[in-house]
Amino acid sequence: MANQTLAMNDTLYDYMLSVSLREHEVLRDLRERTAKMSTGGMQIAPEQGQFMAMLVQILGAKKTLDVGVFTGYSSTVVAMALSDDGRVIGLDTNKEWTKMAQQAWKAAGVDHKVSLKLGYAVDSLKALLNEGEEGSFDFVFVDADKQSYDSYYELCLKLLRVGGVMALDNVFQEGKVLNAESEAEQVQIIHALNKKILNDSRVNVSLLPIADGLTLVVKK
Repeated sequence: MANQTLAMNDTLYDYMLSVSLREHEVLRDLRERTAKMSTGGMQIAPEQGQFMAMLVQILGAKKTLDVGVFTGYSSTVVAMALSDDGRVIGLDTNKEWTKMAQQAWKAAGVDHKVSLKLGYAVDSLKALLNEGEEGSFDFVFVDADKQSYDSYYELCLKLLRVGGVMALDNVFQEGKVLNAESEAEQVQIIHALNKKILNDSRVNVSLLPIADGLTLVVKK
C-alpha cells in the first residue's frame, strides 16, 4: 500500500484514462483541435475537466465563473454538468480563442447557459462585484494569466458564496515552484500565492496532484 501519491508515468496515466474517463465527443473534438494550436499546452487535462464537472454536481451548483475561457473546454464541461437553469460566466480577452469556445457551447447544446464577457478579467470581476454579485457564485475556476492570480483569488473569493468552491489551475508550474526564487516572475507569484492560501483562515484548502496541480479552496 502507498502512503503517498504515486508518480504517474505514461502507462499508468493511460490506464487511468482507460478505466475512468467519460469524455463527450464534443469535448474530445475540442481537445484534439486545441492540441494542434501553438498554444495547445494551455488546455486543461480531460480528467481534470471531468473532476470539476463532478464537483459542480456535488455542490448542486447553479452559478459558476470561468476565469480564462481559452477554447472552452472547462466552461463546456461545467455547463454540461449544470442543470438546465444553471449559468456559467466566462471571462477572457481573446476573440479568436473564444470563438472556438462558442462553437463548442453550441455543439454541446449548452450555449444558453454560458455568458461571455470579453475584457481584462480583473475589470470584469470588479464589475460583477459592483453589480451586487458578491457571495453569489457556487463554483469558480481560475486558469488565466498567472501574473494576476492573486488579484483573481481575492476578487473571486468575494464573489464566492460561503461553502462555495474555487479551483485554481497550474499551481505546480510544471514543477518550477520547487525553485521559485530562481524562476520567472509568474512562478514566483504562484509560489507566493500557494503559501498565502495555506495560511488563509478564510478558506479550507486541498492541493490535488492532477495535471499541473489544482488547488481547491472552500470559502468559510
